[in-house]
Amino acid sequence: MNNFGTFAVLRPQSLLRQIANCTDTTCLQAFSNLVTWSIYLEQGTITYATNSVEPFDRLERHLRRLNQVSSETRVQLRMLFEDELSTQQITNDRNLSSQPVDYQAICWLVDEGYIDTAQATLLIQELTKEVIESFLLIKTGTYALSDPQQTVTKICRLDVAKTIEYCQMRLQNWQAFAPQISSPNQRPYLLINGKLKNKNLPELPPELTHWMKGFSLRHLAVIMNQDEMQLAQNLYPYIVKGGVIMHEPDPPFDQLPKYLPETSPFYRYTTALLNRQLIDTVVEPSNAQTYADTPIKDFTLVVRSPQISPPPRQNLQELTIPNTTNSTLERVTTTTITTKKSYKIISVDDSPTILKEISRFLESENFSVVTIDDPLKAVMSIIRHKPDLILLDLNMAGIDGYELCKIIRNNSLFKNTPIIFVTGNKGIVDKVKARLVGASGYLTKPFTRAELLKLVFMHLA
Repeated sequence: MNNFGTFAVLRPQSLLRQIANCTDTTCLQAFSNLVTWSIYLEQGTITYATNSVEPFDRLERHLRRLNQVSSETRVQLRMLFEDELSTQQITNDRNLSSQPVDYQAICWLVDEGYIDTAQATLLIQELTKEVIESFLLIKTGTYALSDPQQTVTKICRLDVAKTIEYCQMRLQNWQAFAPQISSPNQRPYLLINGKLKNKNLPELPPELTHWMKGFSLRHLAVIMNQDEMQLAQNLYPYIVKGGVIMHEPDPPFDQLPKYLPETSPFYRYTTALLNRQLIDTVVEPSNAQTYADTPIKDFTLVVRSPQISPPPRQNLQELTIPNTTNSTLERVTTTTITTKKSYKIISVDDSPTILKEISRFLESENFSVVTIDDPLKAVMSIIRHKPDLILLDLNMAGIDGYELCKIIRNNSLFKNTPIIFVTGNKGIVDKVKARLVGASGYLTKPFTRAELLKLVFMHLA
């Protein structure tokens, strides 16, 4: 079965429902505004869903929520699979037969024992919800259906109707914030904190104001250990009164559909969160058992109707976010982050242009940046400044980054200090060698401000 079509008139949810009524194993791919959505179905259920906009950024955020995978393992995961993602995107070109690389990464986490099947199921559920949520917002586009030659390894199945119902209710909640907030990928900026008192609004938490300088609502929610919709609810009164301004999403997130109502912007305001735990039954394998040995279960999504409450206005209180995995999540508090320059970063590069650019990107985010253009003097400067994170060029005159990284790691003071290579080398061999000498991350030149901040955020937040 290989079919193509458009849904300029047919709604995406109607298309998905119709396909789900078939018992075939198929992959639905939708194409709109340079974005590709891939939804894998089997016997009327969803086994996985992904899209082409930064799938490993999405996976990274949800892994941080899960709080079961260390930052070192997340970096290793990216090194192993992100290059393969680029290759797959180039070679597939509407080839629906390949298993998605981000799903392969999840299977690898299970294989290596970093997460069990129950945690993988929850992870797949959260990733699928986010992807289906954006899929339902598509206005026009084309689609293709195929019998995948290589279907995804089955970890769980999600009910299509319940998933659509949940996502539609979630979208209605988001659309209540329109037009002030049109996407969870927008970036809030604090305009003037002092003016908030004149508007009868309390001061925002200092840890939030510290990070609210370029991260999207979704990334901020992870840093603050809050649900992104609750964070939007907290910020909404400040946005309405001009204390916080919303910037458009960074590319490529600007290609995703906006969370705006199709007709009238005056939707009924619903602010209560939907229950995040959607799985009715979870398989708990033994330590020796892998997902390949576990019988496939059909997981039914349970959706509870939200309570209706008025729009948030004044006297906002800090909201407590439910823990999605019944384990202690990473939390950023005023004891760990303050409004002062909390983190010191050293950048070592023999290019003054690169050093200047890195300083500009980071100092605007309240980081204290020390630049070193002589790699032979770097070790003594690093010992003197004791940085929280080190950015290290790979190809420098006198000493290369690999050797310098080994010297730094041999000092017990910097055994656990994140070291990120900044280099023009893109080969997988270079990335593996970087990991062997103790590098924590790998940033390829040329890089954007968002890419640099994402890596720094990954290792310091």
